[in-house]
Amino acid sequence: MLKNQEILMAIYRYLFNRYGDLKWWPAESAFEVAIGAILTQNTSWRNVERSIENLKKFELLSPEKILGLDFSELANLIRPSGFYNQKAERLIIFSRFILEECNGDIKYLNKLETADARKRLLLLKGVGPETADSILLYACDHTIFVIDKYTMRMFNRVGMGWSEKYDIFQKNIMELLPHDLNIYRHYHALIVENSKNYCRSKPFCEGCPIAKICKKIYIK
Repeated sequence: MLKNQEILMAIYRYLFNRYGDLKWWPAESAFEVAIGAILTQNTSWRNVERSIENLKKFELLSPEKILGLDFSELANLIRPSGFYNQKAERLIIFSRFILEECNGDIKYLNKLETADARKRLLLLKGVGPETADSILLYACDHTIFVIDKYTMRMFNRVGMGWSEKYDIFQKNIMELLPHDLNIYRHYHALIVENSKNYCRSKPFCEGCPIAKICKKIYIK
């Protein structure tokens, strides 16, 4: 029987062989990545794309431009993402953070230690661990694994049996995987894609690329 580390890397290989490089996170700038991470809370990515398209149409994807909008105008532009008043407030808070604490450039966070950058993001209203880690991993080149409901569901289905507390789950994964930025980015994207196709809340196992692992017929 394979060890947990071997299981995680086997899953990664199977998923990558099936889906390849998913080019995730799709964005033209680091700031756009962060905006997407905030908007994607409690909605589908397609809805986020519609909101970002609205912002791009009027060339508003910068902290200065967002802070220059009337609240109601911003809320209306991001309406497709749902919870638009709440998310408009969060975009304003985040944009002010970038201007006032990051010298106007989100890439300032790249220069900080991961723990420090993460702590600063988590102080912002509406930014939880998953959102903070998505920003750090995809926008700021920090090697930190993003945990979401798909990750917890998939790994516990293959027998990990880990606590579903975010930080504990993250620590378990990061202790087993190579500390590699590209692997972390690819792996998270692959988990999301496979969860949409197969590893749903009610699993559809026929044709799933990791079915043999999930059924505990481990690779020799």
